[in-house]
Amino acid sequence: MRTAPYGTWASPLSASAVAAGSLRLGAVQLDRGDIYWLEGRPQERGRSVLLRSSPDGSIGEVVPPDFNVRSRVHEYGGGAYTVGDGTVYCVNFSDQQVYRIVAADALNSVSVPEALTPPGPWRYADFDVDVRRQRLICVREDHTQEGREPINTIVSIPLGPAKRTDSPAEAGHYVHSEVIASGYDFYSTPRLSADGTKLAWLSWRHPAMPWDETELWVADVDANGALTNTTRVAGGNAESIYQPGWSPDGALYYVSDRTGWWQLYRSDLSDRSDRAVIRNLPDEAEFGRPAWVFGTATWACAGLSQLIVSYTQRGRWHLATVDVASGILSPVAPGLQPDEWIAADASSAIVVAGSDIAPDRVVRIDIATGEVASIRSASKQPVEAGYVSVPEAIEFPTADGRTAHAFYYAPQNMDFNAPAGEAPPLIAITHGGPTAAASATLDLQIQYWTSRGFALVDVNYGGSSGYGRAYRDRLNGNWGIVDVADVTSAARFLCQTGRGDAGRLIIRGGSAGGYTTLAALTFQAGVFKAGASYYGISDLEVLELDTHKFEARYSHSLVGPYPEARDTYRARSPIHAIDRLACPLILFQGLEDKVVPPNQSQMMADAVRDKRLPVAYLAFEGEQHGFRRAETIARCLEAELYFYGKVFGFTPADSTEPVEIANL
Repeated sequence: MRTAPYGTWASPLSASAVAAGSLRLGAVQLDRGDIYWLEGRPQERGRSVLLRSSPDGSIGEVVPPDFNVRSRVHEYGGGAYTVGDGTVYCVNFSDQQVYRIVAADALNSVSVPEALTPPGPWRYADFDVDVRRQRLICVREDHTQEGREPINTIVSIPLGPAKRTDSPAEAGHYVHSEVIASGYDFYSTPRLSADGTKLAWLSWRHPAMPWDETELWVADVDANGALTNTTRVAGGNAESIYQPGWSPDGALYYVSDRTGWWQLYRSDLSDRSDRAVIRNLPDEAEFGRPAWVFGTATWACAGLSQLIVSYTQRGRWHLATVDVASGILSPVAPGLQPDEWIAADASSAIVVAGSDIAPDRVVRIDIATGEVASIRSASKQPVEAGYVSVPEAIEFPTADGRTAHAFYYAPQNMDFNAPAGEAPPLIAITHGGPTAAASATLDLQIQYWTSRGFALVDVNYGGSSGYGRAYRDRLNGNWGIVDVADVTSAARFLCQTGRGDAGRLIIRGGSAGGYTTLAALTFQAGVFKAGASYYGISDLEVLELDTHKFEARYSHSLVGPYPEARDTYRARSPIHAIDRLACPLILFQGLEDKVVPPNQSQMMADAVRDKRLPVAYLAFEGEQHGFRRAETIARCLEAELYFYGKVFGFTPADSTEPVEIANL
């Protein structure tokens, strides 16, 4: 081993390899023994590709090379496809139309997509197939009223016979969707019972977000497809309902946080009663997730007698089976941490899952034996154990006598030691959302830093999900206060225990995490010595006046009602506290971002430059909210490392393209 200062270690994980080797896997489904999933490919400019694995293990692409399976409903999308009896129904990102693809007899023999819906200002997501009436049921977002908020409804789309042609359907063959449920600001998760006689769905109104308050509705579906006897089953009154769905025998399941923790319930519609499903609940376990995107799941029926479920406990996710009759939960595949999707049949569960030391992969789990078979890995970049930093879950004291949570990653590189007595530079990460959570599964972007001699702390500040409703609600009215206090407390706690260098503290984050980063640098000036904001929010008032419908009232709970609380919005906006900023800053922004518009980063860069502090600003054509292209991801990692080297006076081992830094 060689001795070298932290930050200068040579790592086998290059930025380009990290970017190219990090596929985004998700949205698993099962159909006739075939496994389907979506694969986001940075090397294909972020294109989302639908793949299918046959029972013999063969893998092929379902969509043609110019097709990008991605919905823009709520801007964040999700729920962009479904499959039934060998036929795929999906959204193409470029036009947001719904297409039908008849599964080919052989893998990699792709059928021509047939457009079902007309071109125009409509978006679709969260599909279910109504086999009895030959139609799709889904959420539609209607943007026809220019200058006004789009209208969200549940609609049906007639299917009719598939047109087996060699060219896409012509305009004359398009069908128009029919509204079957309307009147609320938002809808999600329309799900038909197995016999097609009942439909369940969620709805909610401004200013609530789906993790704040949703309503669960059930209706009968008559022979013509109309909804009758519509009844609210649960929700409202500050209760968040998540993932309603039906068992094969017609029982309705859903997740509710009415006890303060998202738990699984079964409803008896005959007498409108329900009961908790699991009797041996683990302590502080949650079986729900914040519904930022459509189509996520924490449970699936595995035949008539059992469920396969996922739950989080103290920041890590677990898999288990539940016996329907006894309510007993039994762990399965304990080495895996499942992501946001589950599919199952009577014998197998299909999940996307990773671990502390392995990246996400699509796996099939034999429910009876717990045997795990890997189908697809998110990373083609093998990483030797000697370069992998394993996360340590930590709890630390924070403001007002509270405790907060984080994952700490120590520097790790089997080829290097640091000089005696040197503490590592520490990067504090603030996740997005802000109602989201840091994950403990292997992330090559984190390992990029730790293998170069940086320590990291990925902070689950107050407001993060996975620690109960009360923890999630800590941020209400306190955005820019609680999150900032928690991330600064985490950094100070680690420095006091010798696991970080107080003179080289860095904070970085994206989106809402970018706001927390900028707020910490201004309102807690002096704690952090450098910062990196990815598409972060600098002016809360400007965001309030220029954002999309899904989050248009989100800040009303996080900050206060607008315009009544306008003074609070201005007081908590980093752009109005530049006089307090006292350290270098680098900003990254996608120029097609509709969630956090580019003016947010541009304003901050201009203000820091005018203050004569070191600042760099990198903007990327073609990128939206969350970078998807390999070349962008690699450039950002290298630019950030270069920036820290210049700020803290060390020379990274990597040879990288310089970054223009004003005022340095």
